[in-house]
Amino acid sequence: MGSDAPDAQSNSIPITRAGLVALVGAPNAGKSTLLNRLLGQRLSIVTARPQTTRTRVVGIDTRDGVQMVLLDTPGLLEPRYLLHQAMVRAALDAVDEADAIVFLLDGTQPPPTLPAEAAAALEQRRDRVVPAINKIDVAREDTVTVLERWAADHFPETAVRISALQGTGIDELRARLAERLPPSPFLYPEDELSSQPLRFFVAEWIRETAMELYRDEVPYSVAVEVEEFREHARPIYIRATVYVERESQKGILIGAGGRALKRLGEQARRKLEAFLEAPVYLDLWVKVLPKWRRQAAALRRLGFTLPEKPR
Repeated sequence: MGSDAPDAQSNSIPITRAGLVALVGAPNAGKSTLLNRLLGQRLSIVTARPQTTRTRVVGIDTRDGVQMVLLDTPGLLEPRYLLHQAMVRAALDAVDEADAIVFLLDGTQPPPTLPAEAAAALEQRRDRVVPAINKIDVAREDTVTVLERWAADHFPETAVRISALQGTGIDELRARLAERLPPSPFLYPEDELSSQPLRFFVAEWIRETAMELYRDEVPYSVAVEVEEFREHARPIYIRATVYVERESQKGILIGAGGRALKRLGEQARRKLEAFLEAPVYLDLWVKVLPKWRRQAAALRRLGFTLPEKPR
């Protein structure tokens, strides 16, 4: 070969990897905290209550030649009504689509009992699963050991110990996931954080605030719909409706003299201003949508995808 031949190494295109990573597990295992940790910023809402996440939340992390499209999913539970069925369906769809799957175990709890459909779906894709034991910063060693044995019985990959809250083990988890993603051009621009619209996250931040401020069954009966979002106005104008299932819940949300609703609006507005990095005028309304968690038409209106054959 002559001395003028091109240097193949210098002309080679760097290999990038990209794909979908599903974060699945029982309710309250820490999936949303893990999504936020992997992204390096707070995108998915987090509360101390189980079942905070109701639908898929998409976060995009691009670094070091790897783009992970992270899918935060609702907890795998035994459905009691139609909303639960939609939540489980969202998680199982993510399992079906993902190139890699994190099965997240709560290090402070015994091994989970999975619904039969979820167990079967994970068994079919077990070679794509990276089990991770979360909350090791507060977990007992004997509990973690039991979880490691459980994971070894279900998946070929050794479990990684992590703390999504503290960041322990995240680099190892990220490396294991990257190995499972196929060589591919990036699926989204490198600076994109999510494929979902801002209106989705606005509704989520309002709902998170309601879940923090109210007690008992009320937070689980709350749904939020953004009716108007003037993104280019200053302040940004947002009109949103907070739905509940009963008149008594509406009274609790509004409170005496409207004080409870005012508090909800003020705290949600501060979160939205931090998220949108702009001043916000938040116009909140409360309405009753009877039994919306059990009504197919209401759930579709609120953006949920229902299972093909509801039980």
